[in-house]
Amino acid sequence: MAAGTGSGRTVSAVFAPIRLWLILPSWVMIGFFLLIPVLLMLVYSFLTKEFRGGVIWEFTLAAYDQFMFDRGLFGDEAPRIEWTYISIFIRSMLQASGATLLCLVIGFPTAYYIATRRGRSKQVWLFLVTIPYWVNLLIRTVSMKFLIRDNGPLNEGLLAIGLIDAPLQLINTNLAVQLGLFYSYLPFMVLPIYASVERYNFALSEAASDLYAPKWTILWRVLLPVVRPGIIAGCILVFVPSLGAFLAPDLLGGAKTFMIGSLIEEQFKGTAGNWPFGAAASMILLSMVLIVLMFYARAQARGQN
Repeated sequence: MAAGTGSGRTVSAVFAPIRLWLILPSWVMIGFFLLIPVLLMLVYSFLTKEFRGGVIWEFTLAAYDQFMFDRGLFGDEAPRIEWTYISIFIRSMLQASGATLLCLVIGFPTAYYIATRRGRSKQVWLFLVTIPYWVNLLIRTVSMKFLIRDNGPLNEGLLAIGLIDAPLQLINTNLAVQLGLFYSYLPFMVLPIYASVERYNFALSEAASDLYAPKWTILWRVLLPVVRPGIIAGCILVFVPSLGAFLAPDLLGGAKTFMIGSLIEEQFKGTAGNWPFGAAASMILLSMVLIVLMFYARAQARGQN
């Protein structure tokens, strides 16, 4: 009897009367920890800044206007484009895109290698990939800072073998931020691609090889189209948190590597912050993330048609 009970009723029919109660806890958690905070941030973004921190319940578009336009110190000048904040957003997009590309270049071969192992070696490699997540992200980022600092193990090793004559200035650079993001989110790229490659039917590659297809043709025309959902999922899982990251820019970067996550964090620290502006920047960031997810959903829908 397929998926049924003794009386012939299906499992879905048995649980139909209590289906609402089964999903109610999930909806309560989503509403309390996701929807309500987002709605609060949306409301705060339209409020007025209080001089000593906090907000005044007077609705205005000043926070969004401050993000887009520069009206001078006293707000009485003709509006000019505020490139300071816009450039921070552009830098965040570039840093997140660079981290995603770097994770893809390293993560795809790694995932393919793990998926093609046999026996216990596959489990060992998966275990090694997930080891970094046993340690707090802050500790991992600080350890990266000690690794690449001027007198850190990386520079000391390169000096010892004679590859460089002076320590590489890596701290407070875009490269340092890239390395921090790459180190933080690489498993997010490896695991979805691994799951796709593991389900791949390697008989397709063998058939293409029997037809004298070159290896690069097999990769581009046979393998990649099949594992594309895993690649897209991995790219999103890396790009979205990288876009709003603030630990790596704060600890590994400097003023020239300021990212949107750090900008938002600064607005809610102490009594000198600007809560409405921080909320407005958060909503702009959220809108960008939703646009990325929308494109992903449309790509998935086209792939299923």
